[in-house]
Amino acid sequence: MTIILFLIILGVIVFIHELGHFIFAKKAGIYVYEFSIGFGPKLFSFSRKNDETKYMIRLIPLGGYVAMAGEEDLLEDDKLKIPEDRKLYNKTWWQRFWVMIAGAMNNFILGIVLLFIMGLIYGTQSASNVLEGIPKNYNLYLQGARDGDKVVEINGKKTRNYDDIQTYLALVEEGDEISVTIEDNNGKEKNLNVEPIKDEDGKYYYGISVKVESEKGFVPALKYAIDKFVSIYKSMLIVIKSLFTGVLGIESLSGPVGIYSVVDMARNSIQMILYLTAYLSINIGFMNLIPFPAFDGGRVLFLIIEKIKGSKISPKTEAIVNSIGFMLLMILMIVVTIKDVTNLF
Repeated sequence: MTIILFLIILGVIVFIHELGHFIFAKKAGIYVYEFSIGFGPKLFSFSRKNDETKYMIRLIPLGGYVAMAGEEDLLEDDKLKIPEDRKLYNKTWWQRFWVMIAGAMNNFILGIVLLFIMGLIYGTQSASNVLEGIPKNYNLYLQGARDGDKVVEINGKKTRNYDDIQTYLALVEEGDEISVTIEDNNGKEKNLNVEPIKDEDGKYYYGISVKVESEKGFVPALKYAIDKFVSIYKSMLIVIKSLFTGVLGIESLSGPVGIYSVVDMARNSIQMILYLTAYLSINIGFMNLIPFPAFDGGRVLFLIIEKIKGSKISPKTEAIVNSIGFMLLMILMIVVTIKDVTNLF
């Protein structure tokens, strides 16, 4: 059951992503060879009348692609005598730009829609940065924090809601003391150095308990979806920055095996499945916009360089750089997958 659910979630996210590229490519008049969900050997395919595109499902469900003329296989383009005006690199700058970012945009839309549906069905819970129900045996309370105070900073980083608090706590080494800045009802700030308490299971807690408000209705659901999207996107920016600065290591990354484990934990709750799918969709959209070769963001970077220099980059050069980037990405995927498998035992 977990495997089926994992494949459905990943399949929907990949399909929505590639559909974005496909729709904008077709609108721009680009020749599309193939619309594929998955990689590796072909499992199923079909074609439509008066449509050059082959639609395929392949064996390895860890991604997908839309193969366009003028993108990578330039020799195939020449062999099939694809008209020059139907090749990607001969389209206008804006047409190519929208083709490149459409996949990520679709993922963001899917994430927001799922969060909105979740809010409509189950209601919304918004957790602020206002403290409520602080355990009296924790250092946070013992140092003077009280219900009604706001947590405005964690280790010097601004916090506007509980999502921010969770994100910054996730960057702290387990068991480390943290700096918490609180603001009382009079606007007076106080800085506290808070040590965590270790529970019976060996987990560390700082005793930061906040006010949670529940609402139902169309408007609260819409507000929840947008606010949660912003929070998830912001947390990913923080994580990427932390990876580059060395605050987080490669052990903090997860691949398909890690995602499978999370799906296994969420499979008995439709609410959790909706949230997980939304979260992963936003995550994949975000990752694809990173300006790294083989990602959509890498292709957008080429477009920006082209705009600055005032002339097009050679399609062959772009194809070579993207191929190298793809190989590096596969190596990283293998390393992360080995790490995830090791963590299972």
